[in-house]
Amino acid sequence: MKFIPLIWAMLWRKKVRTSLTLLSIVIAFLLFGMLQGVNSAFKQTIERSNVNRLVVTNKISITESLPYAYMNQLETIPGVQRVSHESWFGPYYQDPKNFIAAFPVEPEREFPAHPEMIVPKDQLSALEHTRDGAIIGAGLAKKYGWKIGDRIPLHSTIWVKASDGNSDWDFTIVGIYEVPSERSREDAMFFNYKYFDEARSFAKGKVGWYIVQVKDPSQSAQIAQEIDRRFANSPDETKTQTEKEFQQSFMKQIGDINLIVTYILFAVFFALLFAVGSTVMQAVREQVPELAVLKTLGFSDTRMLVLVLVQSLTLCIFAALLGLAIADLLFPMLRGTLGVVDMPVTVIAEGVLMAALLAVATGIVPAWRAKRLVIVEALRS
Repeated sequence: MKFIPLIWAMLWRKKVRTSLTLLSIVIAFLLFGMLQGVNSAFKQTIERSNVNRLVVTNKISITESLPYAYMNQLETIPGVQRVSHESWFGPYYQDPKNFIAAFPVEPEREFPAHPEMIVPKDQLSALEHTRDGAIIGAGLAKKYGWKIGDRIPLHSTIWVKASDGNSDWDFTIVGIYEVPSERSREDAMFFNYKYFDEARSFAKGKVGWYIVQVKDPSQSAQIAQEIDRRFANSPDETKTQTEKEFQQSFMKQIGDINLIVTYILFAVFFALLFAVGSTVMQAVREQVPELAVLKTLGFSDTRMLVLVLVQSLTLCIFAALLGLAIADLLFPMLRGTLGVVDMPVTVIAEGVLMAALLAVATGIVPAWRAKRLVIVEALRS
């Protein structure tokens, strides 16, 4: 602890250079926190997928629909507890940037198949008896200030109404659901499939995909094979996956997030390695007379090595924590677009570890030079 003032003074010997280096590291770890945070949040969403639910999609693509008539056949398969279905509605509210994850469903099927979504019974009943009713997540209600009884207009980017050829749909909010274990899933909207199917101009009698809840998760693989076998050689063949596999394939529709993030961060830290390394080496070269005096006063070779390394560690870790703190403050802004709420703690831990590795990589050569410093030659120079 007694060497902290000395280290701090040596670090800020050139204030402008240290400030610019600090800023570059802060920006790098701000980028690391945001990108890796989103990546980790996606991974956590996949890992939290329910183990006793299967998702049945069209074998060709998730964008291809399946007949509603498959419902009865799915329910007769041994081991199936209940069946629900969803379709991609793709709407936005007032502005295309205000995208909303909305799904037409049958309430009496959808919510029992997703027990993690808590909906009061009277609100669920209201949805079943209100043709244009909708239940929204608590996060969505908070974001737009919506409440039960509000009438909201949404513009679908896919579905057109048969009555007037318009893509504008109106809904009445009749309920608000919550997911206590995961706030990021409170940003969706569910409305009546019957209203949707009657009003749309094409693909009537079709659904996007089925959610099959199984009685015994250990039989998921066998049930998935049976489902696909039953609809083999039909006009609409199926592809059945666990909910986790479905989430992974859905994320890949956007792109391989993990690979993209890895490449970006590798490029950033590769450049940062040279920038910080050259700065630390230059700083040590300028400190040669001071280091020589310290060795004259009795500082050992090992202590000199540690002194220079601690300078590098202090700079990198302080800047990394500052960058990660800013990322943590900005992270909730992604809720509206990605459904992400909080930065995972693992990302902060990874960031600190990366900062420590960066400090060692950039500081080990200057520290070794300081360790091997010859007092006479250093004072002469």
